[in-house]
Amino acid sequence: MRVMERIERAARRSGRDPKEIRLVAVSKTVGVDQIKEAIEAGVSILGENYVQEAQKKIDAIGRKVDWHFIGHLQSNKAKYAVRLFDMIHSLDSFPLAEELNRRAEKEGRPIKVMIEVKLSEEATKFGTEEEKALDLAKRILGLEHLSFEGLMTMPPYFDLPEMSRPYYIRLRELREKMERESIPVKELSMGMSNDFEIAIEEGATYVRVGTAIFGPRSK
Repeated sequence: MRVMERIERAARRSGRDPKEIRLVAVSKTVGVDQIKEAIEAGVSILGENYVQEAQKKIDAIGRKVDWHFIGHLQSNKAKYAVRLFDMIHSLDSFPLAEELNRRAEKEGRPIKVMIEVKLSEEATKFGTEEEKALDLAKRILGLEHLSFEGLMTMPPYFDLPEMSRPYYIRLRELREKMERESIPVKELSMGMSNDFEIAIEEGATYVRVGTAIFGPRSK
């Protein structure tokens, strides 16, 4: 898979072990047959944006891969998200964290979460504000059934990948700030098809790649 080769080259360029970086194949709007082909080619994590769409795919494909939720999650979908997904990248508020914690307790399984941090001014982007992320992380650490894994962000789309770099630097610096406050931040989820190599250079441990694997979106 060419994407895996690009990940490995980007890691080695920046003095990192390629094994530190995991590929999340973004399968939003992608059909089951195409997803199965990707799994056969080596994909082991699938990223979905919508709970109902993911439910149908998980029913068809099963648990042979990990399923990550990467879209905007509403509280009324929390119970389904806890059942379906191995990790949620897009936790953006403490009320949502509390609801996920409550649902995870009922399901009898802890859920891994990352805080989505909004670093752009775009109205279409979700996430907690940068200055509130530290406090949110501290509060999540007090919830027994959530495992705080790290931080996620989504910059604006740029034709020039290099223009994404300042956003990824800011997320890395936020991780460093949290670690100085004794908050462990294992993961950085950042980088998509157009700029994931830049994200890897700045410390990404998960890259979320759809178009470069599956081709342009059908809708």
